[in-house]
Amino acid sequence: MHRIGVFVCWCGSNIAATVRVSDVAKALAKEPGVVHAADYQYMCSEAGQGMIRAAIAEHGLTGIVVCACSPRMHEPTFRKAASLAGLNPFMVEIANIREQCSWIHRDMDEGTEKAVILGRAAVAKLLLNQPLQAGKSEVVKRALVIGGGIAGIQTALDIADAGFPVDIVERKPTIGGKMAQLDKTFPTLDCAACILTPKMVEAAQHPNITLHTYSEVEEVAGFVGNFTVKIRKKARCVDLKSCTGCGDCMTKCPAKIAPSEFDQGLRKRSAIYIPFAQAIPNVPVIDKAHCTKFKTGKCGVCAKICPSKAIDYEQEDEVLEVRYGAVVVATGFDVVKPDAFGEFGYGRHRDVVTSLEFERLCNAAGPTEGHLVRPSDHKEPKRIVFVQCVGSRGACDREKSYCSKICCMYTAKHAMLTREKYPDSEVYVFYIDVRTPGKNFDEFQRRAIEQYNVHYVKGMVGQVEEEDGKLIVQAADLLADKQLRIEADMVVLAMAVQPEDGARALATKLTASMDTNDFFTEAHPKLRPVESPTAGVYLSGLCQGPKDIPETVAQAGAAASKVIGLLVKDHLVTNPCVAAVNESLCNGCGQCEKICPYGAITYEVKEIMRNGKRRPLRLAQVNEAVCQGCGGCGVTCPSGAMDLKGFTSRQIMAEVDAICR
Repeated sequence: MHRIGVFVCWCGSNIAATVRVSDVAKALAKEPGVVHAADYQYMCSEAGQGMIRAAIAEHGLTGIVVCACSPRMHEPTFRKAASLAGLNPFMVEIANIREQCSWIHRDMDEGTEKAVILGRAAVAKLLLNQPLQAGKSEVVKRALVIGGGIAGIQTALDIADAGFPVDIVERKPTIGGKMAQLDKTFPTLDCAACILTPKMVEAAQHPNITLHTYSEVEEVAGFVGNFTVKIRKKARCVDLKSCTGCGDCMTKCPAKIAPSEFDQGLRKRSAIYIPFAQAIPNVPVIDKAHCTKFKTGKCGVCAKICPSKAIDYEQEDEVLEVRYGAVVVATGFDVVKPDAFGEFGYGRHRDVVTSLEFERLCNAAGPTEGHLVRPSDHKEPKRIVFVQCVGSRGACDREKSYCSKICCMYTAKHAMLTREKYPDSEVYVFYIDVRTPGKNFDEFQRRAIEQYNVHYVKGMVGQVEEEDGKLIVQAADLLADKQLRIEADMVVLAMAVQPEDGARALATKLTASMDTNDFFTEAHPKLRPVESPTAGVYLSGLCQGPKDIPETVAQAGAAASKVIGLLVKDHLVTNPCVAAVNESLCNGCGQCEKICPYGAITYEVKEIMRNGKRRPLRLAQVNEAVCQGCGGCGVTCPSGAMDLKGFTSRQIMAEVDAICR
């Protein structure tokens, strides 16, 4: 006979403002099996938990229902309180009367009625609950970091410094990411390479870090503490161990026709190339799409002149299979392609460039060796117009609804660098709003106006056309309430940032959550900002949302600390809410095995009594250490043989019946 206690939380005014909590407690006290009901202002507080423990002891409760906020917030809190009082933690049910009730109702009567219904459903489920016991699983003491930008490098270094081996998988030929393409960083105007390069070298030389560049994650299986990952190392056609990085192959290569991805297509590179001088590893890769040897079977100059015989045209992709305890996603970002914004003339006019292209033009290692010139005629620009929020904060399909967060600051940086290089130049910045929320950010942006005399104009550019070798910028000045027509030598577009290509495919492999913009979703925006809802998967950098370099490095350290906290454990407590098979109903169809994302279901032949006869049958078997309790198998099973402990079909239907009463 169950003895159930019900505890209704006010949550301050979050619940009590639209739910009469005392009435909810009184109504639920009348439900079958309920022997005690109470309400309290903050049930999650120490005093509230003490009330629960005391009631369990005083009334001999066999289960409790807590009507409070989402179980994602405080289910572990109440389970721990029950456990301390000697009650099985899985005899605790949470009725979410905040997010699912009080926050979406304004009428007190409606809110109270719904809270009673939700509490009634929880009581009905609890009447069918069975005590469950958690198991244990091994923790593999190795971490995988996907992405070799500043976020991935910093995360890997912090984990490696704690004594754990780390693998960095980077799909490009070198680590460094987007930061390697920058000239200066705001708000200090430090040289980006001077900050980043030592980190790259440290990562390459660290005894606990293994680099897998020009590689991609192909498949992920397993669960927190025990992931099995297949990594495809693409053929560089250059032996990493033999190559000395002398560069003779690149110098002699006759196929210098490929646009340099690192320099944003502003100059050509050879078919065998190193992306930039400080690349790590300092080993070239052959671009088969532009290599004459691969296209025609002729040439082979690089192999002939290589002093260390490192060129291997027959090299093939290699697939590694490695086990990891934790995975960190640090895949970074890309910029929205400007082709969809025809009004700015990008692609038609060579002197309309993106901010990242402008960054390469300013960089001493860039295509113009740091001389800021117009791409069309290599003349010094006298008047430059910067357009902010291109592709950001929009409502149409080609635009992103969010603020890209870094554009205001790097545009101010570009404006200041332009005025430093050419003090007699004119610089205009068109903006919607100026957003500078970081430390010393507002002061930095004001310097651009007050010290460098940059003209900030509140308004948007409507069109850019070319007349007599000049770019004609038509725009609106909203504060002066007038239309502007500016002759410019260059127009620079601050394009919106977006997740790196392939982020969604990777999320599918990791069974990680994403938002509608394809940024990875955190488990909780305030309490678990660097954890994915998928246990054992952590987030670092811009893969989670727009942020600047200091914030990225801070998040990298936070993700690393979470990984270290996981890897120091020898075992993890597993969730006992796993799938279970009723062998008397299983017909061996195999549907559950196909749908299981964790590979937790297999089949074996057993002697089973059916219809009065013992015969061999193919039956499903669940590996409880691997099962994550997603419930997919229970939904797909046509015979109803598969169920989920703690969430059986009987329990779910009992909740539905209670709601419909």
